[in-house]
Amino acid sequence: MGVAVSGWHLARAVSRLGHLGVVSGTALAVVLARRLQMGDPEGALRDALSQFPYQDMAARIVAEHYIPGGKSENTPFRLTAMPTLQSRKDLIELTVVANFVEVFLARQGHSGPVGINYLEKIQIPTLSSIYGAILGGVDYILMGAGIPRAIPGVMDQLSRGEKVELRIDVEGADVNEVFTTEFDPRAFCGGEPPILKRPKFLGIVASATLAMTLAKKASGQVDGFIVEGPTAGGHNAPPRGPMQLTDAGEPLYGPRDNADLDKIRALGLPFWLAGSYGRPGKLAEALSLGAAGVQVGTAFAFCNESGILPELRKQAFALSRQGALQVFTDPKASPTGFPFKLARLPGSLADAPVYEARPRICDLGYLRHPYRKVDGTIGYRCPAEPKANYVRKGGLIEDTEGRKCICNGLSGTVGLGQFRSESGQELPVVTGGDDLAEVAAFLPPGQDSYSAADVVARLTEGVVEG
Repeated sequence: MGVAVSGWHLARAVSRLGHLGVVSGTALAVVLARRLQMGDPEGALRDALSQFPYQDMAARIVAEHYIPGGKSENTPFRLTAMPTLQSRKDLIELTVVANFVEVFLARQGHSGPVGINYLEKIQIPTLSSIYGAILGGVDYILMGAGIPRAIPGVMDQLSRGEKVELRIDVEGADVNEVFTTEFDPRAFCGGEPPILKRPKFLGIVASATLAMTLAKKASGQVDGFIVEGPTAGGHNAPPRGPMQLTDAGEPLYGPRDNADLDKIRALGLPFWLAGSYGRPGKLAEALSLGAAGVQVGTAFAFCNESGILPELRKQAFALSRQGALQVFTDPKASPTGFPFKLARLPGSLADAPVYEARPRICDLGYLRHPYRKVDGTIGYRCPAEPKANYVRKGGLIEDTEGRKCICNGLSGTVGLGQFRSESGQELPVVTGGDDLAEVAAFLPPGQDSYSAADVVARLTEGVVEG
């Protein structure tokens, strides 16, 4: 769901209903810092910070970022440091604390399970993010957009308070070169770290091959899978084989891209189906196929508890009612190189003239690619940054075509976009699955919004729980 769309409000609402509520773990350091700068009007963030076990860190973060009453609308957010292989101490602390806060708040007021979702492609902040989530008592960690074989073992070690390292993909590295990031709970905690509950791990997969790889070769226990088809929102796995495009310019998916559920069932682990399973009748279908349930993104992304700005939700509903809401699977938009679904909302960065008018800026840096410089040191580049900068760093000009700043765009979708004196407010990037076209069907008669409870009621209608 991008950045802060599935935040603690939404995850808490779903968990209260007896289901697994999942928060997005993407760029939570930015989310916490900017929400504090907006004044934390509910006081919830400061309440959660008061429960963080290392209060000196929490106090530093409040002192650095909290603005009583909030910043003015046309005042830029204070930037956080960009992640690097040797990230600054203040960014590591902010990342741990931000993940703690999001999970802690999602867990309040109920006894239901809470999960957090990460992208394997965003590797550098992974260790500190996971530690913060475990400190917060998270029940499940979900990860996709890559092959997260190392993550189950990382979870084991962090739960025991052990120092961990994670291998980082570096473009241009020699075959025998290994680059890593490290996280040491003892150093972070300033002494003996606590022994913590190890969450369950769910791998997000698009094929039986990947599921089998994780089940057999992961560094620790894999507890199940989310089996995600190419109609799901956000990042999609590329089609198998050479990339081919439809006449409309979207990746061409075929039968080979449908996961072999027989092979996944044979692994003996629970799995949930995702990608166009957020419709009435699809839960029963998934259960009949042997699934434990379904993962639903798009329907929840546009409910009242979602982080998406209300005006964007209303715009989507109006277009959906007219049969005019389109979702485009863009093969170039994301700097990750994975296809990325864009909701074609006028005024968003999916609108070509709007995209072309935006100055290319990279100042959040979560999707930057580490690369090996000629002298053996590490640099960072993003295909969505200014083209001249990317080429100067050794990147290919053709890799910059059509790339969008997903970091800033997704932040704009939830009201956390940067204000720039030269270009104004950062505009949103809205993502959703193919089912987004029919999202207005969730609106109760005579109403212009719906709740997470409405979604659950509609999807579970007629389903007998076993």
